[in-house]
Amino acid sequence: MTAPEIALATPADRTKIVSALVATFDKDPVLRWLFPDDESYPEYAGLFFGHLFDKRVGRGAVWIAEGGNAVAIWEPPADGTVAPADGFEQRFPADVADRLRTYDEALHRLLPEQPYWYLGVLGTHPDHHGRRLGHAVMAEGLRRAAEAGLPAILETATEGNVAMYRRAGWEVVASTDEPLPVWVLRQQR
Repeated sequence: MTAPEIALATPADRTKIVSALVATFDKDPVLRWLFPDDESYPEYAGLFFGHLFDKRVGRGAVWIAEGGNAVAIWEPPADGTVAPADGFEQRFPADVADRLRTYDEALHRLLPEQPYWYLGVLGTHPDHHGRRLGHAVMAEGLRRAAEAGLPAILETATEGNVAMYRRAGWEVVASTDEPLPVWVLRQQR
């Protein structure tokens, strides 16, 4: 099997990436807790992933394989500037905005205070599973974290993913059951 070609995403990749992530996370516990309604899930998940993509693509922290069939959306360490409020939560009904805030607050209580590279989204379109594309796009952010001498951090709400990440060298450093089970993992190279 040849190694997949990995590239930095550009704004032109947005539509394919968002579509792939909406399909990938259709059964994900966090996404379905945030957006439980089957009818509105595609729209709300699309807004969610589009927002994450838009915030990070300009920072050179979104890697893709096969034109967006696999994607890793990383967040580099904060650079000291405070981003202005962007009204993201206002795009959703009040109940959805409340769940977004609740999850975000719970997650941030678990994250370390020191600088780190954060793997916010790692996904491979369901039609392309089993080819290790996710590992390939994840490796780019891990490389950047290692070059900076910083740990990489991610969270997952899927126990099976915890085992997969452990096999890839990650360790669980925090967890919570509220508002749903979530594990925070760390990797330092």
